[in-house]
Amino acid sequence: MQKPVGIALTLCCLLGVTNWAQAADTARTGGKTQSIHDFVVQDIQGQEIKLEQFRGKVVLLVNVASQCGYTPQYEGLQKVFLQYRDRGFLVLGFPANNFGGQEPGTNQEILSFCSSRFHVTFPMFSKISVKGEDKHPLYKYLTEPETNPKFAGEIKWNFNKFLVDRKGNIVARFDSPDTPQSEKVTKAIESALNIR
Repeated sequence: MQKPVGIALTLCCLLGVTNWAQAADTARTGGKTQSIHDFVVQDIQGQEIKLEQFRGKVVLLVNVASQCGYTPQYEGLQKVFLQYRDRGFLVLGFPANNFGGQEPGTNQEILSFCSSRFHVTFPMFSKISVKGEDKHPLYKYLTEPETNPKFAGEIKWNFNKFLVDRKGNIVARFDSPDTPQSEKVTKAIESALNIR
């Protein structure tokens, strides 16, 4: 019987996976991703974060950008985060430069911008790709019909939002114009928070 490290190494070779922790997670789940909690990502400081640590929380994942017409939504995201965090809610920001080059900065520049301009305190992650050939595995999971049949579809612009329940299941998706503090979004957040 192969040990998890051996399985992870085999998966890395077969699938071209460069993230050892991601491969180990895949090995543990038998090669099938069950929820967002199976992913490992890097925070904006470059530290490895297992999304497993957010199990039990309701999470809003957002692909963000610093030079977009929707960038002021950072303010609403921060307000919603503060409003619901004591009930087990988190916003996770994923900077991406896929649309019009509107996120050209480094991770440090992005963090500085978010902190100084919008006083962001919710978790921010390293810049990733949310579409195309280099799409991050997390966003493949979020957008592909095989893994997210109810809310699948390519990310069309910055500030798309996925709401995930306490078990890691995707329960809603919102387009860029859907502001974080809109009734549509807050009702969905409250509904997810009310389910234990």
